[in-house]
Amino acid sequence: MTGPHGLARRFSALPALLCAAAACAAPATREVRDDTGATVSVPADNCRLVSLAPGTTAMLFAAGAGKCLVGTIAHSKEPLEAASVPIVGDAETLDFEQLLALRPGVVVVAVDVVQRVRIDRIRALGIPVYQVHVTSLAQMPESLRRLGAMAGTAEAARTRAAALAAELDAISGRYRGRAPVRVLYQIWDRPIYTIGGKHVINDALQVCGASNVFAELDTAAPAVTREAAILRDPDLILVSAPAPSAQEWVAEWRRFPALRAVRDGRVEIYADERMDRMGPSVIAATGSLCELIDRTRNP
Repeated sequence: MTGPHGLARRFSALPALLCAAAACAAPATREVRDDTGATVSVPADNCRLVSLAPGTTAMLFAAGAGKCLVGTIAHSKEPLEAASVPIVGDAETLDFEQLLALRPGVVVVAVDVVQRVRIDRIRALGIPVYQVHVTSLAQMPESLRRLGAMAGTAEAARTRAAALAAELDAISGRYRGRAPVRVLYQIWDRPIYTIGGKHVINDALQVCGASNVFAELDTAAPAVTREAAILRDPDLILVSAPAPSAQEWVAEWRRFPALRAVRDGRVEIYADERMDRMGPSVIAATGSLCELIDRTRNP
């Protein structure tokens, strides 16, 4: 006959037995590689995602994983459905309490957008971080495929990636061999910020048969002096800013009538959120950019 002490020992062991059988088993995981080549251990049933960049939000929707998004960042406007996803912060701040409350299986970040200290803090909370890093247009379809593999939507991602690759090939073919145009692409004034050789827009200019006058600079968005820009004497100046700032920047350039772009009437305003967002629609935005550049070839 079992005494009270024996019963106590038997019942005290019951929770451990139940844990071993089911409830306390470690959740199943699988390993994937992100765009940086890092191995990320993600939940096998990975359908609770938070995206911390507008571009990665758009990419997840394009990869067929929009239904898995439980949180995103401010200004995530692509596609329209992204507006219904809860916002956990913006480019400057992140609500970590809300992030934890969403119980994400993975947080998706863009390497050039999300601060390293923020990435490290998310990892310290025990949340896997998947990094997206696209430095050329041709990398966008492949990055989309990897996102689909991570999110468990590989087939949808492959289909969209193939369509994007075909769209890019068509644009490249259309403008291959066109007369070269040397471009200054301005993204800020006082000081002037432009794009360097490692920015995706530099690649977009090449697709259009144009070249970036500051392509040799390694920084993605370097600051340059107006004197340095004038010495490069670009054929075309593209001012990328919303009005009325863009109008002010154009007026400033017109103070230098000896500059080739000013003399030839080739200081143009180019503001396309798709290019700034760096989601899948950056390829369609490149098509629009190429059309603008081509019009300056044949004014």
